[in-house]
Amino acid sequence: MLSKLSVRNYAIIDALEAVFTDHLNIITGETGAGKSILVGALGLVLGARADSSVLRDSDKKAVVEALFTGVNGLNVKALLERWDMDASDELIIRRELSANGKSRAFINDTPANLAQLHELSALLVDMHLQFDTLDLGRNEFQRFILDALCDHEPLLAEYRSVHAEYARLQQALTSLKSTMEAGSRELDYHRFLLDELEEAGWKDNEIEDLEVELKTLTHAEQIKATLSRICHELEESDQPVVQQLKTMLNQLSALGNVHAGLPGLAERMQSAYLELQDISAELSDISERVNMDAARMEEVTRRIDVGARLMKKHSVRTTGELLQIRDDLRLRVGRVVNAEAELSALQKALESASGKATVLARRIRDARTAQAGPFADKVALLLARVGMPNARLKVELTEAPLYEGGSERVQFLFDANRSGRFESLQRVASGGELSRLMLVIKSLVARSVSMPTLIFDEIDSGISGEAARQVGILMKELSAGHQVISITHQPQIAARADTHHYVYKDEVGGAIVTNIRPLSGDERIRAIAGMLGGANPSALVLENAREMIEEGRMPGDPPRKKGKG
Repeated sequence: MLSKLSVRNYAIIDALEAVFTDHLNIITGETGAGKSILVGALGLVLGARADSSVLRDSDKKAVVEALFTGVNGLNVKALLERWDMDASDELIIRRELSANGKSRAFINDTPANLAQLHELSALLVDMHLQFDTLDLGRNEFQRFILDALCDHEPLLAEYRSVHAEYARLQQALTSLKSTMEAGSRELDYHRFLLDELEEAGWKDNEIEDLEVELKTLTHAEQIKATLSRICHELEESDQPVVQQLKTMLNQLSALGNVHAGLPGLAERMQSAYLELQDISAELSDISERVNMDAARMEEVTRRIDVGARLMKKHSVRTTGELLQIRDDLRLRVGRVVNAEAELSALQKALESASGKATVLARRIRDARTAQAGPFADKVALLLARVGMPNARLKVELTEAPLYEGGSERVQFLFDANRSGRFESLQRVASGGELSRLMLVIKSLVARSVSMPTLIFDEIDSGISGEAARQVGILMKELSAGHQVISITHQPQIAARADTHHYVYKDEVGGAIVTNIRPLSGDERIRAIAGMLGGANPSALVLENAREMIEEGRMPGDPPRKKGKG
């Protein structure tokens, strides 16, 4: 529960501290005293957006701190451990706002961000502000209410998991069909390109090698004539070069023993002689193998022309690039062909997921259907208590395609005057009617959701008399299992408080500031009497206030001493 709220330098608040207790905490005070400012300050620590214009003194920072106790059973510990924060049965949330607009948040003195505040506050507090009745018109909120009453969260969690897989498969199937459709349009063309390259049967570097071969074939006669002439000069002429070199080598070798520098030169000449013999032999071999082959030249030319045409077609320059295009086309064509098998597998998986989701959705629908009627009846009874005896609520379940919420849409329809015409809440319910309807619904749902603290900001707006009395009774009943904090102008509600806080304005240093104090005994009687009869209540009004306080006690409350509130 929210045990303490401390506020400094916020709006017209200089510094105040409010201590709250279990059950029903009521906040009263004159209009404009700053009651709703407290709720706004609390909203800051729960993750509301900060605005530096709320600083009372722009030279100081605003600080709002909330102490929550008894939080271990609310999944708070697991959440804090996930964030690597200290966890205990007490939780302190602090928000600081500077004049430059910068805001800082802390959870148990550890820096936190707004997303964490939002997630944490969802486990701690339900804030019902005057504009929150708009939530009641949203189908998602209406579905949440009905599901809370059905108490089938494990079933919903299982369904959401199955539906998430169903939605994933649907998206995958749609994407694959789109890919297949686009691929099918291009499949014939890609197959044609692939067949063309496959038929050519290119090998690595083949076109480049053929271009070299074509040059050789084209100059075969010139090559053969030149090589023959060189071989003749080296080996077969009247004075062959090789033979002359052999003769000179013999002459030089004969002088080796008469000059120290000649044996080395003789060895070099021997190497040159042997090299020339090898060159002559290789030239002869090449000459014998080079022939003018018209048929081969025609074949090579044709292959090169095919390669040139394909390289131009695909805007590439090498055989390797053509082979890469061939491999890419193989993948593209194969992907489209194999997609048929993938499509079949996806369709089977989707049918399976759809079947599972449908079975679970049917169970959810059955539970909602069973709860809808009794819920509407209970709402009608409570609405009668709060001054709306002719109002009726109808829960309409409309079949819908599978979605994250099930297989039907949930809609609350309202008839304020027993006319038999049920319409959407936004069209037929006034603000005051919506506020009372929200209170009635929360009183029915509160036990089904883990929400320890409920805060109501002037939910009693627009009602008085017996209706206000019944609203007070409902809040009192609700506070038996929850901490309730309510701002009210109605004495019938204030009289039922377990703890009564009074918000007032005070002058400090020439400035008007807001403060708060708990009321007890005669102070409380006079405050309620003031709500009944004005600033100077008569003895009769004071006695009436005392009786209202006594009537507001719940069975089991300790008796009050005379003269005490």
